[in-house]
Amino acid sequence: MENNILDCVIVGSGPSGYTAAIYAARADLKPELYTGLEPGGQLTTTTEVENFPGYPNGITGPEMMMDLQKQAERFETKVHYEMITKVEFSKEVGGVHKLWAGEKEILAKTVIISTGATAKYLGLEDEKKYSGGGVSACATCDGFFYRGKDVIVVGAGDTAAEEATYLSKLCNKVTMLVRKDHFRASKAMIHKVNNTPNIEVKFNHELIAIEGENSLVERAVVINNQTQETSKIDVHGIFIAIGHKPNTDVFAGQITLDENGYIITEGKSSKTNLPGVFAAGDVQDHIYRQAITAAGSGCMAAIDAERYLSELE
Repeated sequence: MENNILDCVIVGSGPSGYTAAIYAARADLKPELYTGLEPGGQLTTTTEVENFPGYPNGITGPEMMMDLQKQAERFETKVHYEMITKVEFSKEVGGVHKLWAGEKEILAKTVIISTGATAKYLGLEDEKKYSGGGVSACATCDGFFYRGKDVIVVGAGDTAAEEATYLSKLCNKVTMLVRKDHFRASKAMIHKVNNTPNIEVKFNHELIAIEGENSLVERAVVINNQTQETSKIDVHGIFIAIGHKPNTDVFAGQITLDENGYIITEGKSSKTNLPGVFAAGDVQDHIYRQAITAAGSGCMAAIDAERYLSELE
């Protein structure tokens, strides 16, 4: 198999990778998918998914990813529980792309990158303890569960301001914890925050611990960086909004990335700057970051790959 040139290799799983696999397999590209270290991606850390069409009663993230994988495998996608550790992409139309999973070399005519992005956290042990029980990095994913309740948003940039204003429409009160004495957000977003009555901003405050029972958040422990005094805030949800890091380290120097490390795609397509290399999901989307948009872009990438191969013939 090592000397065979595959039509399509998909790097990364999650909604974008598995959807790309489903479409590529049905187009008879015989895709092979490499899951990476976290099969199923970020959604495997999400307890309930209620905003993905087709699941009227909701579904857990791990269950959904298992369903998508089974569907991809039904059309004979070969799934490898391995991580791509090195790549050498061709710059020529019709060129062969080289990838390595450890010592194993893989040759492919097309590559679909769907390695996603990882939410940044503060690094507190309590964040892991209460993950899925009140700690989240996505307000549009999980905000619904805190309707009418009090929540905290940690962060000072546009992401934090957007999360806070979104949550303010659902929650009783939103408290923003800003580590310094000023926002990093745009003026427009600051104006929105300041003009939303149920958002309270605490400058010079940091989250240092989380308390609760039965793995459910009940209180946030915060410190005032000016006075060094600690206090507790009763809340049900804590949203960490300090950004995401796209999982593109292995592709650096091989493909065009933006200043934050996201893969740049052409127009409304999944095409990268290299022929035969496509990107789908959160690895190229820092705006929407939803399972449904990731799945949609996975579909696009598979169609783009199939058309690329057809044009070579």
